Amino acid sequence: MEIEGDGGPAVPLTPGPPKVRTVLGTLLVQANQVVTVDTLVAELWRDAPPRTVSTTLQVYISQLRKLLDAAAPGRGRDLLLTHARGYRLAVEEGGLDLAALEDLHRRGREALAAGDHRDAADLYRRAAALRRGPLLSDTPHGPLLESVATQLAEAESTALAHRIHADLQLGRHHELIGELRTLTARYPLREELHEHLLLALYRAGRQAEALQAFAALRTHLVAELGVEPGPSVQRLHGRILTGDPGLLRTPEPAAGGPATPRGPAAEPPDVRAGTALPAADPAFTGRGPALALVEEFLRNAPAGAFVAIAGQPGVGKTALALEAAHRSGPAFPDGRLFLDLQPEPGRPLGAVEAVTALLRRLGVRPAAGAGAGELLDTWQQELTGRRLLLVLDNVDSEAQLRPLLPGTPGSAAIVTGRRLPVGLGGIRPVVLDVPDPAESRRLFAAVAGHGREAAEPEAVTELLELCGHLPLAVRIAGAQLTARPHWSAATLVERLREERTRLGELRIGGLDARAALVRAYRDAGPVLRWAFRLLGLLPAGPFGPAAADAVLGLPRSETTRLLDELVDDRLLVAGPEQGRYRLPELLRVLAVERLADEEGPAEAAAAVERLCTEYARAATQVTAVLTHGLSADGARWDTAQLRPSDWFTRERDALVRAVRQAHGYGRWAAVVRLAGALRGHLEAHADWGAWARTHTLALDAARRCGDRAAEGRLLRSLGDLAWEQRRPAQAEERYELARRITEETGDRAELALTLVGLAELRCDRGEFGAAAELLAAAPDVAEPRPRFEVRRALALLALAGEDHLGALAHFTACRDLALALHDRRLESFARRAIHALHGDRPAAARPVEFRPGVWRLPRPAPYVLR
Repeated sequence: MEIEGDGGPAVPLTPGPPKVRTVLGTLLVQANQVVTVDTLVAELWRDAPPRTVSTTLQVYISQLRKLLDAAAPGRGRDLLLTHARGYRLAVEEGGLDLAALEDLHRRGREALAAGDHRDAADLYRRAAALRRGPLLSDTPHGPLLESVATQLAEAESTALAHRIHADLQLGRHHELIGELRTLTARYPLREELHEHLLLALYRAGRQAEALQAFAALRTHLVAELGVEPGPSVQRLHGRILTGDPGLLRTPEPAAGGPATPRGPAAEPPDVRAGTALPAADPAFTGRGPALALVEEFLRNAPAGAFVAIAGQPGVGKTALALEAAHRSGPAFPDGRLFLDLQPEPGRPLGAVEAVTALLRRLGVRPAAGAGAGELLDTWQQELTGRRLLLVLDNVDSEAQLRPLLPGTPGSAAIVTGRRLPVGLGGIRPVVLDVPDPAESRRLFAAVAGHGREAAEPEAVTELLELCGHLPLAVRIAGAQLTARPHWSAATLVERLREERTRLGELRIGGLDARAALVRAYRDAGPVLRWAFRLLGLLPAGPFGPAAADAVLGLPRSETTRLLDELVDDRLLVAGPEQGRYRLPELLRVLAVERLADEEGPAEAAAAVERLCTEYARAATQVTAVLTHGLSADGARWDTAQLRPSDWFTRERDALVRAVRQAHGYGRWAAVVRLAGALRGHLEAHADWGAWARTHTLALDAARRCGDRAAEGRLLRSLGDLAWEQRRPAQAEERYELARRITEETGDRAELALTLVGLAELRCDRGEFGAAAELLAAAPDVAEPRPRFEVRRALALLALAGEDHLGALAHFTACRDLALALHDRRLESFARRAIHALHGDRPAAARPVEFRPGVWRLPRPAPYVLR
């Protein structure tokens, strides 16, 4: 690293101490952004900072400011600014070589996409000249700088391959051979470089050496990785074997030299050869219905019509388009052209750039100084009378697409993008979702090999679920296992289980799941990004508009509008069930990540509290419907979509997660309220695990907020749980704690319920006298439910003493109280008990329903659950 002074030399101003260079490097790669103290500490010391970390960091900052002052006298403090969370290095436009390098790479890609190989080669050479050695080779660094260095190395490697491609197109194959031999020795697994070497040798008239180079590549790949060369290299090898004269054609002669032979007729590139269409994906699998739809349309496409393939990022839109384009070759004898309309994220090609690139692919050089209108007219004239297929990838807008579409019969287009360009006529939409598990498994096997899937079927199943079955993520996972034979599928599963780091793990080479998802996220407007982040608070799986209303804090009409826009942007999926939505798995992980980084904890906590309030309201409503047939406000449940008895089964995971989230955000009252609303559902479904998790968190929340009454209720509920799980010692401990608290708070109804629980434990041990004393001490309260429980326990006590008439009287009272409560479940329990007492079997031989759903058999047999 070097700091150039105002017009002065760079060398004397290079930081000496390695740690100061680390600070400078970290600030430079995030120039004009606040770099947090935590980030700097991680770069300097990773996980082992010194005790004097703050003082030491300040010393490094001070040294760096002095260095900046030397470079720009009096401006050191203005250039290196202190913020509340860290530091920011102000760098003027054009003041950073790294930014200049990225700009040259971008312009090189654009020139290459436009077919301007001479300009592309020059731009890439200028970029290479800026490099003075491996980034950070003289600087100790941590995870951030390591990541930047890796990304830059990959970008430079790709730029090198692009520059060589441009030089080959310019006929410079003779001078490239030596360079390519060096590069293929340095990067033996970069097949693109080997492919360039084969072509350069063949064009130089050295066919035998080209075949030898292919044999050497194949031997190396088989020995090192156990794989064959890729389809692109193999196709080139086949053409070299047959002496294909088409390989000798180069669009432009080398500057200052004779034109390279072009075969029988020195003509522009032959579009019919399909050279303007990238190779089909060799791992492409499935997508049968979508592929058939696209192929059928292309065979019968009317003039001006086109196929639009839409879907979430990474779902395989481009792969499907290319597969269909390759399969449809015979229908388009005049050629197939491919153009990426957004080669640089966030910088879509304009109509003029796009048309110029397409014309160059047809071998047409627009007149110098031609205006936009003239270019568009030329494009449509070139299409007239031809049967061409266009593949227009990454469409950004309808305005960008409209002038490119063929308007004459015979030609057709496949366009891809997240949004459907529905404002244009003639559209045939194809919306892709993630493949089903079986198809996802076939894709994984195509990338990683069938041996992986067969050896670890269970690990592969979990791996695909963690990838959300997203084709891009599945490909990355398969490629990682191929590149690292010492990894098992279980190894990768272990790395992907942690949500906070999962997206960062799904990256290899030029494939990056997180980058693709973030690109889609950043393309959305600020309000949609805000809504997307908050929806990450919802659990995995489908959710309804009421839950979305709650987390967003918006009225239904506004929520519905935002949900529909997120669906249009492919950041959300509308489920098959009307009014239900879901965040695809990896997009949900991204939403959680963005929420943590971009929202304050107060807003997230408030959203979780609103969600808990909504879930508590819904749980109470469903309880009322199940109990009385009507909700608390007298409204009937809409059974057209979901039976009330199925509600808890569907929402269970969401409810438990909401309790856990509210506890994590310290919303104690919300935790207590929601857990209390779930008690009846948890007991009715015998969901002991969820009961324990939610009520244990709620008990802790009640203690934290000093709600003694809630603490007593929750202890009694957890006592009931232990009793139903046949853990009498634990149940008694909790009941006794609840008894002390309810006596202290004066909650007579809750005390009565707690004494009933203790009495049941005494009955279970045969201590009927002690049970009678406890029930006698139960307060006489007005509330029907505690009275019902006391009479139920007295009925069971009477049965134990063979007082059948007394038991009948108590169960009859239970029935009347259940009728007063309008509780059909309790009424059914009481009627079953009354019927049992009137039966023919001797009472001593009949099992007795101890409480709804829990049966007591004649002693000494234990209680069992029905």
